[in-house]
Amino acid sequence: MNCVAILKGQGVQFLEASSSAGISFKHTDGNDSQPYLPALMPAGVAMFDYDGDGWQDVYFLNGHSLDKSKPHVARGNGLYRNLGNGKFVNVTELAGLRSYGYGLGVVTADLDNDGDQDIVISNFGPNQLYQNNGDGTFNDISKHLASPGDDSLFGAGVACLDVDSDGLLDVFAANYVDFTFQRYHEIAPKSFPYPPGPKDFPPSADRLFRNEGNGAFRDVTKPSGISNSRGPSMGVVCGDWDGDGDTDIFVCCDAAPNLLYVNDGLGHFEDMAIQFGLAFDALGNSNGSMGVDAGDFDGDGKEDLLVTNYTGQLPVLYRNLGAGFFEDVSRLSRVGREVLVHTNWGVGLIDFDNDRDLDVFFANGHFLKNIASIDSRTSYRVQNTLMMNEGSTFRDGSKGAGSGFEVVESSRGAVFGDVDKDGAVDIVVLNANAESSFLKNVSVSRGNWVAIKLVGVQSNRDGVGSQVQVETELGMQTQFVHAGRGYQSHFGTVLHFGLGAARAIQSIQIKWPDGNVERFQAHSLDQEYLFVQGTGSKSP
Repeated sequence: MNCVAILKGQGVQFLEASSSAGISFKHTDGNDSQPYLPALMPAGVAMFDYDGDGWQDVYFLNGHSLDKSKPHVARGNGLYRNLGNGKFVNVTELAGLRSYGYGLGVVTADLDNDGDQDIVISNFGPNQLYQNNGDGTFNDISKHLASPGDDSLFGAGVACLDVDSDGLLDVFAANYVDFTFQRYHEIAPKSFPYPPGPKDFPPSADRLFRNEGNGAFRDVTKPSGISNSRGPSMGVVCGDWDGDGDTDIFVCCDAAPNLLYVNDGLGHFEDMAIQFGLAFDALGNSNGSMGVDAGDFDGDGKEDLLVTNYTGQLPVLYRNLGAGFFEDVSRLSRVGREVLVHTNWGVGLIDFDNDRDLDVFFANGHFLKNIASIDSRTSYRVQNTLMMNEGSTFRDGSKGAGSGFEVVESSRGAVFGDVDKDGAVDIVVLNANAESSFLKNVSVSRGNWVAIKLVGVQSNRDGVGSQVQVETELGMQTQFVHAGRGYQSHFGTVLHFGLGAARAIQSIQIKWPDGNVERFQAHSLDQEYLFVQGTGSKSP
């Protein structure tokens, strides 16, 4: 048990440890002479256990040149296996995951309920589906996730959810805009000082694929109602936002109202973002919304949403009021004042010091390499930001937080997890046109913890959509299992609860996606537990 006293946010330290850990992935957007829109938006990253050895691995997405006059030279995506000794090794080729598409978004999930993690990638171009063979290798079965018009897709966030509660995870793939090189070259000469952006191209419809349970997926975009609404979609997170027992889909939109696809329980969706208070910020603005994370920042048992935005726009913290209603508490909480001048992408609501409340990480950086000459407030490469939760407000904890927060890059996707199982959540960041960052959490002053991984039986095997409540003598904490979150990324399959100075876990209650509720026993603090559906005690 960690008996070190907890001083709110004091001593939180992150060491930039990419080199020592063996993570050497380098991203490229193609480095073309033209700032093509797809090259401004990459890319996501996934943290997941691909080989089932209990250690969290990392999969980075990559781009390549979009200029057809240039040779098509691509480095491909990168899979780094966690060896469990503080080291990672590049196993991309061995696993069959090099993938030379123009990667934008990624999610992992056990789509066939066979006990291992499959991968869905959204690209500029056709999406890809990799089936995990269970032996450390993957098989490309993208044909099972294909539909007409795939070649012209401009992919974005991607997520998995059980749309109809049949125990099979379906796939939601967000799309940005209907980008064409012809239109870009027609309007680029008149676009100054900014290149053609999302308002210069019509938005594309997002897509929904129903899992048929036989290895195939059926495109149900139109019959589900998803095609009735569209916007320049980016980050995605799924959850039961109206509390009616089924899973809804929240989508960030760039310079347009956000989307909230509300599920009627039968797999039909209607955009109700305006009614629920999620389409705009408190001032009625449509922001350049990039990424989103979900978490209970105020400890009331309901998941709130934190959305990152463009330069000059505050990140928006939507507080969940219950029954499907949200309010913008960004200014009241002071969550985003420090990043107002920067563009933000990746985001995480994470308890970095194990003091029982969720802190915030913002991945910052502009998409224009010459932005400093246009807007002196910011730069292409800037530092990322750590905001510490002090109960009802946040304060900047970046200064003095170690070498991890001295990195100056243009960051995009960010993922979070305890990769070395020392009880502290670490951070991996994909940096545009640069090597990635691994921020190892070496904080000394932190509280106790418990980590929880679920195995569904009647429900989907990953337990996606489950609600987990951990009770100690200090109170109740609530988290949910998601597949797909942040900026077009995936993390959080293992739930990490900071327990502060709690001395004992009184109960762990899991509400599975099928509605069944069970209680489980955890005998010790500072441990990771695996809970299998049907092996706990039933709760009324």
